Amino acid sequence: MALKPLEIYKLLPKKNCKECGDPTCLTFAMKLAGGKAKPEACPYLDENAKTILGASTRPPVRKIRIGVGERAVTIGEELVQFRHEKSFFHEPGIFMAVTDLMTPGAIQERVIFVRDEILTRVGTDLRLNGIAVRSVNGSPIAFAKAVEAVEAVADLPEVLMAGDPAVMEAGLSVCGNYRPLLHAATSSQYGEMCRLAKKYACPLAIRVDSLDALAELSGLCSAEGIENLVLDLSSPSLNEQLNRSTAVRQHAVSRKTPALGYPVCIDTAVSGLPDAALIAGVTKFGSVLICDDLSSASRKALLVLRQNIYTDPQKPIQITPGLYRVGSPGKDAPVLLTVNFSLTFFTLQGYLEASRVPCFMLIVDTEGLSVLTAVASGKLQEMLVRDAIAKYNLSAEVAHKRLIIPGYAAPLSGRIEDATGWKVLVGPRDAADIAEFLEKEWTA
Repeated sequence: MALKPLEIYKLLPKKNCKECGDPTCLTFAMKLAGGKAKPEACPYLDENAKTILGASTRPPVRKIRIGVGERAVTIGEELVQFRHEKSFFHEPGIFMAVTDLMTPGAIQERVIFVRDEILTRVGTDLRLNGIAVRSVNGSPIAFAKAVEAVEAVADLPEVLMAGDPAVMEAGLSVCGNYRPLLHAATSSQYGEMCRLAKKYACPLAIRVDSLDALAELSGLCSAEGIENLVLDLSSPSLNEQLNRSTAVRQHAVSRKTPALGYPVCIDTAVSGLPDAALIAGVTKFGSVLICDDLSSASRKALLVLRQNIYTDPQKPIQITPGLYRVGSPGKDAPVLLTVNFSLTFFTLQGYLEASRVPCFMLIVDTEGLSVLTAVASGKLQEMLVRDAIAKYNLSAEVAHKRLIIPGYAAPLSGRIEDATGWKVLVGPRDAADIAEFLEKEWTA
């Protein structure tokens, strides 16, 4: 179980020396309990206290890295059961599968798709993460050739999926230096799988039928010296998959069962419900999601869902404040004010581009809040607009002094006019209506 601040405080030297960067040992204890500090910051802890505090304060879900290089996937290191309690930190890796029954050309076509396909949303490039190679043939030679076909066209993180250790070793002979995830050790062959994981320094997935058996197998693998484990919770029952994933996270964050404190893997080939299983995996604690194929609609929905869930709820995605151009605006172009909440920015930008009216977008810093929230909280106010007009030298860009503000900011119109000397036009509340508004209300 995680220690409470006072329990941590009892283990500290109580010197109040400030060498950790905090004014008192009690303050340091509270930070340790909240995961905002590390025991190593205290220079006077004895070894026993370091051991106890290290076990209590490290993330309950182990951090694991799959692959090497800039496309490597980091999973785990999660602290909470529910996103609103703090945040989820490492989004799940989505791996598309190929098999050793496919031709090299077909394998490479899928690999290139995963390598190159990008969905851009609110200024962020969303991508699939890697390739899973399934052993269906059962031949070490066929499996090695499939892995070779993958390696020939892309440096992507890989999951090697073979129940036979001999087949697994054939695949590792091709890509073992690139830290693939080995999938999966079972109660009958975990010893050989652990040997391969140690030899190639790779993370290892384990798979058995029940959580009790999973905890037992996790302990056996740990005894073999394998620290980087992934728990396969794939099930033909979506209900069971959800229940098991939730139970594993509960056991992990409560530290009740440290043997279950590892990231979770979901393989849709087991469930038979690819899209539903992947969505459930994203929403309920999946860290490695493996699918044979995805429709374009499902892929886009999955990537957007993942982005939404793994965005820190306390830190909205923000755009850098400034003066942005849509098209090639001239001196008579309209100027539209809005906030630096990224979804607001890109939504408005998209409708402005569709309107084909060259214009300026004046983006002010509301700390990522939407227009309505920024107005209600006082983050969007007239002095902020006045300072932005001066900072970005808007008067040098246009020959007029007219500013279009969002409809939800209408209560500020008079105060903005008084503070800036600019005439304010109140635009529509819905960005979809901006083209019609400009056509009717804006004259050069």
